Amino acid sequence: MTPSFRRHRRLRPRPASAPPLEDGDLLDEILLRLSPDPSSLPRASAVCTRWRRLVSDPGFVGRFRLRHRRSPPILGCFIRDKQSPVVSFVPTMEAPNRVPAERFSLQLGGRGPITFLDCRHSLLLMFLPYWIKVLVWDPVTGDQHRLDIPPGFDTKQGIGGAVLRAAGAIRHFQVVLLGRDKQVITACVYSSEAGVWGNLVSTPLPNEVPVDFDFRGVPVLIGDSLHYLITGVCSRILEFDLNKRILTVIAGPVDILDVGSCQSTVMRAEDGGPGILFKSDCNVQLWRRKIDCDGQASWVLGRTFELDTLLSLNSEEKEPTVMLGLAEYNNAVVVQTVAGHFMVQLESLQFNKMYEASSWHFHQPFESVYTGETSIGGGGHNGAELLHNT
Repeated sequence: MTPSFRRHRRLRPRPASAPPLEDGDLLDEILLRLSPDPSSLPRASAVCTRWRRLVSDPGFVGRFRLRHRRSPPILGCFIRDKQSPVVSFVPTMEAPNRVPAERFSLQLGGRGPITFLDCRHSLLLMFLPYWIKVLVWDPVTGDQHRLDIPPGFDTKQGIGGAVLRAAGAIRHFQVVLLGRDKQVITACVYSSEAGVWGNLVSTPLPNEVPVDFDFRGVPVLIGDSLHYLITGVCSRILEFDLNKRILTVIAGPVDILDVGSCQSTVMRAEDGGPGILFKSDCNVQLWRRKIDCDGQASWVLGRTFELDTLLSLNSEEKEPTVMLGLAEYNNAVVVQTVAGHFMVQLESLQFNKMYEASSWHFHQPFESVYTGETSIGGGGHNGAELLHNT
């Protein structure tokens, strides 16, 4: 190569690279990282036609929901009356992220009450005693799946359940049902992909757990295992390994009871492991399970606080205080008091008043990524054009 040719090559203009936001793949990755708040994608869709076309694409919406699955906002709570089969939604976010209450209403028909079993990955799991079925409902898409209770379950003895999607799954889901027969716990897993229930898995319970025990609250998913709190003379955590299909009973703190004015529920501790939230009157204790270098497990008392002091309740508003539900990924608990319903974040101890006191006693916090049909201006449907969901 001659010197003159080299000089000529250096003077040749380089091809101009596309501006970052003109690169479709890069723009897709940027928009996927927007906040999971309901107003994020409607705001993005108002920028230009190209952005609206991208964020309206069903494939993009699916990836957006999948990306934020472990960090969803609390959109509100599902509630039901003691004897009504109607499920109502109470939104708790402020405008422009407030989802209209009627968007997630559900009329089940039939007779008698229903039971909230679990809520995870935008799915709500309910037991329908009238039909002896469980219902998997995706409030965002409206999809419903009614499943027969598998053989071998005595629903009169009480059941527990969990619902989840496998890593990377957008539509397929799994349901775990837990039943009991005296001192034996039984679990069974349903796969929507296979369309069948799997084999029953059983384990005996310690003798000190009474035969009339109940499953307390909803389970918490830690790693690949579900954790349930069951109570007797002292608390026990029932762990179900989803991969190995193994049930294990873990001893809880020996002085944690769940009687009278005391309440407890399983939670995710600050270190990411199993924890127990225990409330006695207004005193709240957060316990975590610790594994030492020899593999020995013990329980450590962490943070404690007084609910009445935290929420600035006067003497008339202290009683009763009742824990109504736990938001798993936000690690927040719904507390009912005479002064109203509060959502308390357990790590920061920040709280907000959701609504005034009412007669509702069955709450299921709804954590989900919601991408459409909510206005980006004001509190109703009079703002910018709405973005429809998949």
